[in-house]
Amino acid sequence: MSQGFLQIALTLVIVVFITPILGKYVARVFLGERTILDPVMKPIEAIIYILGGVGKRNDMTGWQYIRALLCSNLVMGVAVYALLYYQKFLPWNPNGLGRMRWDLLLHTTISFLTNTDQQHYATENTFSYFSQTSALGFLMFTSAASGLVVGIAFIRGLTGRKLGNFYVDFTQAITRILLPLSIVGAIALIIAGVPQTLAQTILVETLEGRIQYIARGPVASWEMIKMLGENGGGFFAANSAHPFENPNGASNLIEIIAMLAIPTSLIYTYGVFANNLKQTWLLFSMVFIIFVVLIGVTATGELQGNPLINNALRLELPNLEGKEVRFNWAQTALWAVTTTATMCGAVNGMHDSLMPSGTFSSLFNLFLQIIWGGQGIGTAYLFTYLMLTVFITGLMVGRTPEIFGRKIEKREIVLASVVLLIHPMMILIPSSIAMAYPISLSGISNPSFHGISQVVYEYASAAANNGSGLEGLNDSTLWWNLSTTVSIFAGRYIPIIALLLLADSMSKKQASPASRGTLKTDSLLFTGITAGVTLILAILTFFPVLALGPIAEGFKLASGS
Repeated sequence: MSQGFLQIALTLVIVVFITPILGKYVARVFLGERTILDPVMKPIEAIIYILGGVGKRNDMTGWQYIRALLCSNLVMGVAVYALLYYQKFLPWNPNGLGRMRWDLLLHTTISFLTNTDQQHYATENTFSYFSQTSALGFLMFTSAASGLVVGIAFIRGLTGRKLGNFYVDFTQAITRILLPLSIVGAIALIIAGVPQTLAQTILVETLEGRIQYIARGPVASWEMIKMLGENGGGFFAANSAHPFENPNGASNLIEIIAMLAIPTSLIYTYGVFANNLKQTWLLFSMVFIIFVVLIGVTATGELQGNPLINNALRLELPNLEGKEVRFNWAQTALWAVTTTATMCGAVNGMHDSLMPSGTFSSLFNLFLQIIWGGQGIGTAYLFTYLMLTVFITGLMVGRTPEIFGRKIEKREIVLASVVLLIHPMMILIPSSIAMAYPISLSGISNPSFHGISQVVYEYASAAANNGSGLEGLNDSTLWWNLSTTVSIFAGRYIPIIALLLLADSMSKKQASPASRGTLKTDSLLFTGITAGVTLILAILTFFPVLALGPIAEGFKLASGS
């Protein structure tokens, strides 16, 4: 028991140590300051700007930034759809794989385009190496970069700067952050035992004299951007529970740190932009405490095990169902909370086998989206909650709501409301439709309360651009492919548009100097109020679903029924 919690603690210490280092580096990149990669990357970026006709100093308005992002994503989505459709005629296809159904292909393209990577297919017998690397792997970089630059643009606008140039930000997000870290991380994973090859599937004879097919491929390069970019899509169907994706404790540690590295560091990046490291550490501590509490809740539930099984055996055993023994209950609990907190979606165990407390923590992360949140966008969500707290507390004490000396008015609150309301709409509405037709539409494979969690989790994962799921759901159908595609698409692009317009609005406001009547946002008291407002809003919105799902399931198990 103590060893498992010690492993968790050491991992979190490493993450806290990395946060200011990477956060300061990211800030230097997007502030246009000199970095260690300048001699290598500046000439490459200059060529990209010339070929793309990009003027580096051409700052964009909110709508220009939005149009650039949406148009580039549209072009990439159409190109990748075509590549996947015609994969039979393209190279690096040693197993001669053809194309999938149109609805599944549409879902897969939109899913990877939006950094969701929700997979309704078995990867080993679906996509060629070319499709995996040149199409889906390409989107894993570009979708992560798209989210990252939205977060940076939001921070710029919030701190009174112009939003910047999307194409410059997008290029630098890949050349200065995602690509270098992915190369270093992939080499580390190769050393840890993750394969990197273009050789075809191996055909072997087992000890029983049977034939077995062992899939392989360029896994290490895929795995690192999958974790670092909060993508989460597995090279194999078992995802990071597969020994080729995650062979041992060393690779598991590398991948958990990769998941957390950028989302945690972006809070520090904000502090550098705002020149307010005090508020940075207060907000970081707020999120970190909630994160640790959820890990504790999940880990304790897995350690205590299933009471029905323990009572039957008259033993005290941890819950080992759906877990890889090389990671044990502690690392699976840490991973489950981390992957839903960062919106990565990768798994090293089956979430469907988590105890109700683990399901509660995972769903809570997907509902809240700020612990630590998706690549870049999670940070923007955090400051949206902060702005909402400023508005509420300002009205309560009779002061004009303002942040960084800029007034928060009707337009900002309307945009913030759009950001916070579209998410529950994309979860609760399709979930209610699916559960209203449990035979023809839902495909539920679990009874009672767990079946409710199974359906809601799928849509929460889609709308939050996470991609994980409670497996067993019959999700490779026309209904699930199209309905989750809608949740994925709306859950990604509507908030992005609102966030960029909100940032643009704040950047244009005239800042007024602080006075005795200014509400301070960098105090322990205000941070506590922010945490309270955030949790209350989440609970009011989603408590009925949690009560009917994991909470009810937990009481049912505890009662022994």
